[in-house]
Amino acid sequence: MTDFDRRRFERVRWTLYGLLVFSYMGVFFHRMAPAVVSGDLMAAFGTTGAALGSLAAMYYYVYTAMQMPAGVLADTLGPRYSVTIGAWVAGVGSVIFGLAPDFSTAASGRLLVGLGVSVVFVGLMKSNTLWFSERRYGFISGLTLLLGNLGAIVAAGPLAAILSLFSWRQVFVGAGIASLLVGFLTLILVRNRPEDAGFPSIREQEGLPPHPPREQHWLQDLRNVLTHREAWPGFWVNFGITGNLFAFAGLWGVPLMRDLFGLARGEASLYTTLALVGFAMSAFASGWLSDRIGLRRPVIIGAALTSALIWLALILLPWGPGWTGLTLYALLGISAGGFVVTYAAAKEILPSGVSGMAIALVNTGLFLGAAIMQPTFGWVVDLTWNGTLVDGVRQYAYLDYRNGLWLSFGFALLALVASLRIRETHCQNLTLRAEQR
Repeated sequence: MTDFDRRRFERVRWTLYGLLVFSYMGVFFHRMAPAVVSGDLMAAFGTTGAALGSLAAMYYYVYTAMQMPAGVLADTLGPRYSVTIGAWVAGVGSVIFGLAPDFSTAASGRLLVGLGVSVVFVGLMKSNTLWFSERRYGFISGLTLLLGNLGAIVAAGPLAAILSLFSWRQVFVGAGIASLLVGFLTLILVRNRPEDAGFPSIREQEGLPPHPPREQHWLQDLRNVLTHREAWPGFWVNFGITGNLFAFAGLWGVPLMRDLFGLARGEASLYTTLALVGFAMSAFASGWLSDRIGLRRPVIIGAALTSALIWLALILLPWGPGWTGLTLYALLGISAGGFVVTYAAAKEILPSGVSGMAIALVNTGLFLGAAIMQPTFGWVVDLTWNGTLVDGVRQYAYLDYRNGLWLSFGFALLALVASLRIRETHCQNLTLRAEQR
């Protein structure tokens, strides 16, 4: 292996990682912010629960549709250009959303935000496959989710505090400007591979042969990924676990605490904040644990089982504001954190050259689940709504929310069944291991 400046390598690696993670924090912010501003949006645009769910889910619709294209872009253009373009599109969308005079314009802005941020996570995870060792991929995936979730945490309690100083419109315009700036810095400072910055590849640094290059058109690679049966269980795990959590924490978790227990927005947002903190810490711990024990499958199955049990507890157990509610919301987030291991499991059953597409496939399930759950939850609570309005905002009762929670439990059961179909990789790329036999 050629000698190189290790200190410079670490500096470059963590600088570009930090920039991509900052963009990823913006992804989480836009994903979760509608829960805190739900009342403002209902009042501004006069929406029903189902319409509000559709507005929030507009992000998820386009995000879901873009996941496989995002994987193709990550494997062909690379993270540098895909994330740069994504940050710019999301920035423009956020500004439009903040300035929107009517519901249709707000929906257009939300759609652009979803389009822009849809490529960030897959680009970041693709970058991680090229800049970090396979032996640490669970850990770096968990760290990525932990840091990215800071954006979700900001979109909960801190955003509620910020809204006492600024309007929701000013917040989203400011977020859009920040996204435009981050996109410019990404273009200037990020490089797709260590080789592009004058360093040997990670595998060469470890004394191993480099991954073989992609040898066929990306359309054939995409077909191979989509027809690989063992890649699909992770899709359904994320559909039922994390899509479920994001739909609840990103829209319905705050209104539930407001309507059922009379909590103010700031107080109610503490519960979703705790859920997201638990989710972030659990993702980090789950990635580390999976690398430590050298197994993927037990962590994923454990997450799915625990998630189903917590949704059931929210339905059947007596709970309310205070330690019981805080505990259940926190456990809801903690139970979902094991989903992060599905990304490692997916990329380890397919060749390295299509890791972006493999990660994108699994990630599609997450956002399809959220895109379906947010408006469907709203539709379910609308079915039994008794007509109560408070300052022009629909107020739902216990029965309404319980029906929605049963729906969430059903999603979690689907994830549990899918988790049992995950193939164990022992934290190694199975295609390389097969070639070495």
